[in-house]
Amino acid sequence: MTAVTARGALAIGLARGAVELRQFFRQKETVVFTFSLPVLLLVLLGSVFGDVYPETGLPASQLFAAGMIGAGIISTSFVSMGIGVALDREDGTLKRLRGTPMPALSYFLGKMVLVAVSSLAQAALMLAIAVWLFDLTLPTAPGKWLTFAWIFVLGVTGCAALGVAASSLARSVNGAAAGMNIVYLALQFISGVFITPVSALPAAMVSVSSFFPVKWMCQGLRSVFLPEEAARYEMAGQWELGLTALVLGAWCVAGLLLCRLVFRWTNRRE
Repeated sequence: MTAVTARGALAIGLARGAVELRQFFRQKETVVFTFSLPVLLLVLLGSVFGDVYPETGLPASQLFAAGMIGAGIISTSFVSMGIGVALDREDGTLKRLRGTPMPALSYFLGKMVLVAVSSLAQAALMLAIAVWLFDLTLPTAPGKWLTFAWIFVLGVTGCAALGVAASSLARSVNGAAAGMNIVYLALQFISGVFITPVSALPAAMVSVSSFFPVKWMCQGLRSVFLPEEAARYEMAGQWELGLTALVLGAWCVAGLLLCRLVFRWTNRRE
């Protein structure tokens, strides 16, 4: 691809992103469902965790809320991307776009614009609720927000790419919705999002979850919004930010490669 073609693909992708955003925010039911499920889980389950850990004085609700921020971001990247691509394939949008000069790269960029904006909005909403209901403290150190930024970028990129790849396994948008949400909820359980502290999980379960980005993204975000002494509640007893960057980066590469290998413009049965 030449530099001119690359710039053209980028321009088309950004234009497509603007279209995706307009379409998304015009569908009020979709917007409400996308943002409400993680928020509902945060409010309901966060209210259940009333314990305070005597070693650190940290409320269990804050430990849960910090991890749920990551889970909310994954919902708007992995789940929403997978369902959105499956819907575009089912209703013929992808087939029509294929007949235009738009390359697949521009389509992906457009979706990434949508995912980035919606994930950032989801994170802001979850943070506001966590601060309001569970007294989660926002960090003041710039380094903490830098950590949030790279975890957000790597997590959203990797999960969105995996969502595109996973959408190719579904034959319909209903199948995609069911499959994506089952995987999403199962990974939250085995990654310790719904269990506090994470060290209470069976070691074998944590070992399985360590292969997937959910555990690392939520653990990384806990390092941002919780005090340093809270690291004792992680399975390894530390935040492992270097390993977090490595795993999330690897999933970005793997997800993009899978997109290239399995992405299709139409349903197989057509």
